[in-house]
Amino acid sequence: MQVREIMTQRLAWCTTDADLREVAAMMAQCDCGAIPVVDAQTQKAIGVVTDRDIVCRAVAAGQNPVGMKVEQVMTMPITAVAPGASLDECLARMEAAQVRRMLVVDDRGTLCGVVSQADIARAAPEGDTAALIKDVSKPTSHASSVQ
Repeated sequence: MQVREIMTQRLAWCTTDADLREVAAMMAQCDCGAIPVVDAQTQKAIGVVTDRDIVCRAVAAGQNPVGMKVEQVMTMPITAVAPGASLDECLARMEAAQVRRMLVVDDRGTLCGVVSQADIARAAPEGDTAALIKDVSKPTSHASSVQ
């Protein structure tokens, strides 16, 4: 199975100068937790902004996200695969990078789609989905538990 067979192709996206409030509204409207960031000049995928980026890099840091721009909190560089990549390659890259979503870009770096854990759960064998969730969910060295 290739990535192009399971990726979400119709995507919301933004540029680095997008307002975080607008991006949060996009997330709510699209029922998603991540918006790819595209360079305004080249149209190449350069990053991603997640709901977690907004919370951890703005709100938890004591900053008011209203009026902040995507470039202030987005995650870079991207982790990506080509549309023709195998599902196994995509899973391996997601696990290695500990990401829940994988951007899909063509050979020019243009955004083509996204593969999410939900896409994988719908298309991949159960064992692959379970392994991905386990590997992506490993705590980071600075994580603490809530008791």
